[in-house]
Amino acid sequence: MTYSVIRKSARTGFTLLALAVVSQTWALKPKEYPDTFLIPERAIIASGTPENGRHLVAVLYDSENLHFSDPSAPRFLFLDRKGKVALGIGGYLKGTVQYDFDGSIDDGASLSTFDIPVPNNPAQRSQFYGNANHSTIFLQLVGRSDKFGYYSAYIQTTFQGDGPQGYGVKVKQAYMRVGYVTAGLANSTFVDGAAGTPVVEDAGPSGEMSRKNVLVRYAPRFSDHLSGAIGVEVAPVTSTFNDVTQKINQRVPDIPVYLQYEWGGGKSHVRASGLLRNMSYRDLVEHSNRFKTGWAVQLSGVFNIYDLTLFAQGAYGRGYGAYINDMGGNELDMVYDGTTGKMTAPKTANFELGASYSFSPKFSLTGTFSKAMTFGLSDLPATTYRYGQYLGVNAFYEIVPDLTLGLQYFRGWRKDYSDVTGHANSVMAMMKYSF
Repeated sequence: MTYSVIRKSARTGFTLLALAVVSQTWALKPKEYPDTFLIPERAIIASGTPENGRHLVAVLYDSENLHFSDPSAPRFLFLDRKGKVALGIGGYLKGTVQYDFDGSIDDGASLSTFDIPVPNNPAQRSQFYGNANHSTIFLQLVGRSDKFGYYSAYIQTTFQGDGPQGYGVKVKQAYMRVGYVTAGLANSTFVDGAAGTPVVEDAGPSGEMSRKNVLVRYAPRFSDHLSGAIGVEVAPVTSTFNDVTQKINQRVPDIPVYLQYEWGGGKSHVRASGLLRNMSYRDLVEHSNRFKTGWAVQLSGVFNIYDLTLFAQGAYGRGYGAYINDMGGNELDMVYDGTTGKMTAPKTANFELGASYSFSPKFSLTGTFSKAMTFGLSDLPATTYRYGQYLGVNAFYEIVPDLTLGLQYFRGWRKDYSDVTGHANSVMAMMKYSF
């Protein structure tokens, strides 16, 4: 049974990869960038001739699939005189202050509902806190060759290397992209970054997909409206073990795929995604290594209607907790199954619904409700996470170009299998300067 699962997974993966290779013979449509792209006034051209590199600057300013916490286009640009290579340097300085009341989450500036005490802890009722370690700096090099088309290299840092309340430098993303292929540490193929509702705090809603993996991804475009992707990714597996189960090294990569249809110049899209996982563990009763299959399906999208933008994503499956904000790293990809030495991939579901309304180019309001859930874990300790709910209302105001103020109210709930619920409330203010 173990080897049949591996063979089945391998056949599925090879089939998907074969489809990707076969698609090379289709009439694929590369994403086109205008040679007449108007270089924004905010951009500082440090060298070179801007007229020769407009198409490269258009690549640097491309916002496709950006998550709300990803930095926007770089302000400082270096161009060679022939317009074949461009280097952008950018990022943002972000500082927040928050006041927690009627329940507090001791997790720095990230409001993770998983970390809400259950039941509420009177000693952790309120908190005043400030933080700046979500600031970031990135470098992006972009070029164009006659053989491969556009290519780029990207590296981004954050300052959370010493934990949620520390300030150590840490690599957040580092990847290369040549034509349709991306390789390195990047947002997972299973994550629809653009479908996340903008919020002041960085972690995001409880039921939002958020995962950065070391990966190789093939993402062709079939037309102006239709695109897809397949990835081979190294993702962490965190599990709940007992005395007769044991952690071992993972042996099979995750395989995510998606198909996306977009319209309105890329401002709106709908995406269907799938994920296949094979997770390894040690059965100490039978003294053998075993595999458990995890899977998930997801539907997500962004819908732009004049000044109103709607965000939606929802997924269901087994053993994909590593990809969900609230469950990532919290030992819910696999759990032990009684005292048999076997493990199971728990049934899991998550969703996020959000909206953003722009009253003017400088002022907008957003709201979101999100939930992440596990099912059928009543045999585990009563303190096991059952679900987390996230409600957030946010306001953003750009007081001068690139300088944004933000204000958020957050309320979160966590419920365990004991049927006991904990809650938390927070007000967070933000100042962010992008460069």
